[in-house]
Amino acid sequence: MLNAFTDRLPTRAEASPGRTEPMFSVPETHAVLGNSLLGPYPEGLELADFALGCFWGAERRFWRTPGVWTTLVGFQGGLTPHPISEEVADGGTGHAETVRVAFDPSEVSYGTLLKLFWESHDPTQGFRQGNDIGTHCRSLVFHHSPAQQTAAEETRDAYQKVLSEARYGGITTEIHPAEAFPFYPAEARHQQYLARNPAGYCGLGGTGVELSNRSGPGSRPTGNAPAGG
Repeated sequence: MLNAFTDRLPTRAEASPGRTEPMFSVPETHAVLGNSLLGPYPEGLELADFALGCFWGAERRFWRTPGVWTTLVGFQGGLTPHPISEEVADGGTGHAETVRVAFDPSEVSYGTLLKLFWESHDPTQGFRQGNDIGTHCRSLVFHHSPAQQTAAEETRDAYQKVLSEARYGGITTEIHPAEAFPFYPAEARHQQYLARNPAGYCGLGGTGVELSNRSGPGSRPTGNAPAGG
């Protein structure tokens, strides 16, 4: 049943039932940064959640960003509680592969992370990212505050303008409140995968079109929200 849902999301009746508790544990610390994966995080850190295709390469892009305290990969945006990766890859949970970023807003702005998000993938591809096909590969931003929502929408509109000038199609990225879609950490083998497998698969690839700092929201320190435990 691999990639059973490639062109539409499952309905609640179709979705995998899931479970009340996770089937696996997650490492305590980040394999590269050495900080806590699940928290609680130090006071003053803030959260950002991004889905941009295969999360292996996406996570590495964020953990290499100065001001990012920790990253972890997981599943968000779907219907199934506590999914496992095989269910997500089948498309039967409705989740997307997502990177959660805990960052210090005094060192890196949410706008800077949004710029990295937009430029690191092709947000016009719908239920795919390059050769990776399926609803789990779609593009999303899960915002943690009204300010984050505004920043995501403003940078989306600014990026659409330059993408259209470069003859790309419409952006298909979904923007949702994080509180409406729980984040479920992925299995240990997925956490910081490319740190342990440097030659491993990385499907991350952008359009080559930049979101100019002159666009405003892509560079200014806006949209920050406190990180929870």
